[in-house]
Formats: sequence, structure tokens, C-alpha cells
Amino acid sequence: MMQPPTGPLSGLRVVELAGIGPGPFAAMILADLGAEVVRVDRPGDGASAIPPHLDALRRSRESIILDLRSTDGAAAVLDMVEKADILIEGFRPGVTERLGLGPEVCLARNPRLVYGRMTGWGQTGPLAKSAGHDISYLALTGALHGMGREGEDPAIPLNLVGDFGGGSLYLVVGVLAAVFEAQRSGAGQVVDAAIVDGAANLTAVFHGMMAAGMWRDERGVNELDSGRPWYDVYRTSDDQHMAVGPIEPKFFHEFMTLLGLNPSEPDRMSPESWPVIKKQVTDIFRTRTRDEWTELFDGTDACVSPVLSLTEAPHHPHLVERGTFVDVDGVVQPAPAPRFSRTPAAVQSGPSAPGADTRAVLTRWAIPDVDGLIESGAAIQS
Repeated sequence: MMQPPTGPLSGLRVVELAGIGPGPFAAMILADLGAEVVRVDRPGDGASAIPPHLDALRRSRESIILDLRSTDGAAAVLDMVEKADILIEGFRPGVTERLGLGPEVCLARNPRLVYGRMTGWGQTGPLAKSAGHDISYLALTGALHGMGREGEDPAIPLNLVGDFGGGSLYLVVGVLAAVFEAQRSGAGQVVDAAIVDGAANLTAVFHGMMAAGMWRDERGVNELDSGRPWYDVYRTSDDQHMAVGPIEPKFFHEFMTLLGLNPSEPDRMSPESWPVIKKQVTDIFRTRTRDEWTELFDGTDACVSPVLSLTEAPHHPHLVERGTFVDVDGVVQPAPAPRFSRTPAAVQSGPSAPGADTRAVLTRWAIPDVDGLIESGAAIQS
């Protein structure tokens, strides 16, 4: 059994109907912040290819197994819903309704419940019931079109921008906002968190810049997409990379000076000068290793950083001092974020094995006839 959770969300109860990707990541964030999150896995569910004990997205919460297709399994979820503040599900629209666990049924059992729905396309619209993945949602929002270099195909930003940025984080914001409102109104509601909506929302600044004539709807020709020599990555002599971002003139001046180049000639305000500056910077970065450049720029305002791999990042001195990464049962992974001065978040426990906590959780939540649920197969204690 887990220790009572600590953190700013301590006391908040969440039921997570297990899914993949953005739903579990949202549940992990809530659990890291102190919410008591119970993950409801399904019998024989092989949705994740990652062994459960290595899956960081399963951390900080307990797991029970319930057969949602059985009457008794669904009834047990509804019994938990009565005691919960939030329910999170990530099925296609209509699935929980067919299971007897849709918003109307759940809100009838608990009028203060916040019902969080995590999907790619949302609950409504022509594509609502279609399959999709992160890349699909980014494609329709214009975000994918804007990523990459001039003359090249769009660059795929892992699934950070869609699934986790436009999906998980908007779900977390949405359900917490709805809980805040429910504390005042006494009424819960449904939060329709669609990755396509969140990803589109993330592009707000670029729509504003386009309206102001400050951004062209093309790849690799703008301020923040490698269209300027002072915002790009450069290869070093050991075939590593340095990330360069001295946008402001005073930072650019320091950057060029440290490179041994003239910060005033050619004139950086003239687009005709950019290819010349780009070549100068490219050539000089090829003369030293990444570590040598890192040492030169360390502690300066030139806005230059080494491009580290996922393996290297946890060992960077700044991240080490801040404890940005932690070791959980031998698996290095990011620590909870953000930081709180009085009620710090924490990794509450390692990843939960599916069904490891079924009996303990159902008993603690005062679900009727736990033994009967397990004997019938509606609940499974692994």
C-alpha cells in the first residue's frame, strides 16, 4: 500500500480508466502533485509495450483490475465515482456510454464529479470517431507545417507537442479548473480535452505574429524556425551540436564576440546579410568540439547550449543540482514539475503492476463485497 500522497493536490481523489499516452501522463502529473489516483486497468490489457515496472507513466499511483464489460465491474467503478472528485477516460467517443460509465450515469451518481475526456479529435465533429495519432492532430492544426527547415519536409517533434503538450497538459488544466469551479457551484461537468484543440491553442502566438506581418506561413524562414542565423543548431568538430538562440541584439553582440566575429559587420538587420552570418557561424563552430564550445559559453548571456541526448541530460550540472531527474527503482526519469515552496510534489511510488492493489484499494474505498468481486472475476488481484 502506498503512503498517503503528499503535495498541493493531497486529498483530491481521481479514478483513471486506463488508456495510453496522454491520459496516463495526465494522471501521472496529478498523482505526482499529491492526488490519490487509482488506475483502473482491464483484464489482459496489453495496450502498453513497455513492461509495467519500467513505465514511468504508471508511477505515483495504485492499480486495480476491473472487468468493465461485466455488470459487477462497471458497478464497482460507479461506487468509486461516488467518492471521487475526478474521473479520467481516454476512449473513443461513445465507448464509456456503452459500458454504462458515461458522463450522465456518473454525474447522476456524483453531481460534483469532474468527468475528464481525453481524445485526439474531441467528442464532436466529423473526425470524432476516427482513429488518429499525435502526427495526425498536428497536421490539421498547422503546427506540423511550421516545423522544419526551408525547402525540407516538416520535422516531427516526437509526440511532445500533440499528445503531451496539447493533450495531457490541457486535460490537467481543464479538470483542475472544473474542480475549482465545482467547489463554488456544487456542480460537476464534462471536460472535453481534444489534442487537436490543445495543439491549435499552442499556436496562438504565431497567428498573432502573422496578423502583424511578423511571421510568414512557411517553414524555415522566420525568427524561431531556423530562418535566422541566431536561432539554429550548429554542428561541432566532433559531429555534435550546439543550440544557438541570442535573439536580442545585446545577446547577439556577446555571442558573436565570443566566437571571435564582428557583431556589427555584416549588418544583422539586413536579410541579405543572413546567409553570410550563417556561413561564418557554421564554419567557426566546426573548429572545436561540443565540450570546448560548452566551456567557452558557460555562464554567459550568449544563449548557447550543448544539445544533449536523453542519456546525457540527467548528468548536466544544472539539472543535477536542481534534481530535475530522479532515479525510481533503477529507472532514471524526470522529476515532478513544477516546484512548490510549501507543499512539494514528489514521486509517490514506483510504477504499479496491473492489479497489484485491487483488494487494498477497493477495501479502502469501501466498495461493497470485495471478496465477491474477486471471486467472480469482475475484479482481479494480481
